[in-house]
Amino acid sequence: MYEEQQPVEQHGPLAGFTVGVTAARRADELGALLQRRGAAVVHAPALRIVPLADDSELLAATKDLIDQAPDVVVATTAIGFRGWVEAAEGWGLGEALLDRLRGVELLARGPKVKGSIRAAGLTEEWSPSSESMAEVLDRLLEEGVEGRRVAIQLHGEPLPGFVEALRAGGAEVVGVPVYRWMPPEDLAPVDRLLDAAVSRGLDAVTFTSAPAAASLLSRAESRGLLPELLAALHHDVLPACVGPVTALPLQARGVDTVSPERFRLGPLVQLLCQELPGRARALPIAGHRVEIRGHAVLVDGTLRPVPPAGMSLLRALCRRPGWVVSRADLLRALPGAGRDEHAVETAMARLRTALGAPKLIQTVVKRGYRLALDPAADAKYADA
Repeated sequence: MYEEQQPVEQHGPLAGFTVGVTAARRADELGALLQRRGAAVVHAPALRIVPLADDSELLAATKDLIDQAPDVVVATTAIGFRGWVEAAEGWGLGEALLDRLRGVELLARGPKVKGSIRAAGLTEEWSPSSESMAEVLDRLLEEGVEGRRVAIQLHGEPLPGFVEALRAGGAEVVGVPVYRWMPPEDLAPVDRLLDAAVSRGLDAVTFTSAPAAASLLSRAESRGLLPELLAALHHDVLPACVGPVTALPLQARGVDTVSPERFRLGPLVQLLCQELPGRARALPIAGHRVEIRGHAVLVDGTLRPVPPAGMSLLRALCRRPGWVVSRADLLRALPGAGRDEHAVETAMARLRTALGAPKLIQTVVKRGYRLALDPAADAKYADA
């Protein structure tokens, strides 16, 4: 099962790593980008989107804006703006909404939003080159918002400081909740992802919205797993967020995250392609270069999938490369192995077969096992 040799280049830079995807929207796109680069993907949407036509809050906000014109409307997402117009049409308010939007200062956060605005027959007055809400805020404050009515198309994520800054400047701010996030109806995938994260079965978890991050933390807390999840995210499972706003719920819990410079799915995946291989441990063993990844090992650049029990043994041996690890200690490293040290011998035999180079791990008679660390590396790793 594990003997087939597969060059890592065939699988891409994420070969051997497992990545959790919490997105509800565009999850297939993100999963495909990750798999194309070799990753195994665990998908568990942490949220679901309330259908727009069923959202009474959006209906009320739409009627309010039609009845009382805003001075400025800020459109933040393409899917949200399209959904707003489509929902208004479903309520018989489509033309009234478009007529109202034609008479206001319409700002688009980025090119995709601009495209949705123009597809609706409208023209934006301005759009920032940075696609940044901070730049939108700067423009509004420079113009002056005292006594102005500003409507903001919300998109399920908090806008920290944005609304507060406008109100401090004297604006009346109206939120337009285009879609709302709710917990998923089926929690089983989320629970599986949590269990995988806590057991270190994941190498990274991706977040594309702050509500998804908050929802995952909330579910962990309700299951009594929050301390274990936070410990995993602190040390072993990389939390990767599409942008700084998405990271806020995690950072509020003291979790450090990584984000790409451009807040898009492609750059997020490229960031993982840099970060995860950089975190993998590489050792010179028995004349080979061995790199230990999440669920596989690269032996001289060849990808070797390893069963979970074998990875547990290998990680235990790697904690002190070249040192003898007793069968008793290795038994404790095996999940659910019980008290029979024969389980260590069985798992070790499978591990050696999976690695394709049996001499990587030496048996030390009556003592245990050790990695056959190259002599030149002994001094370097003696105190590891």
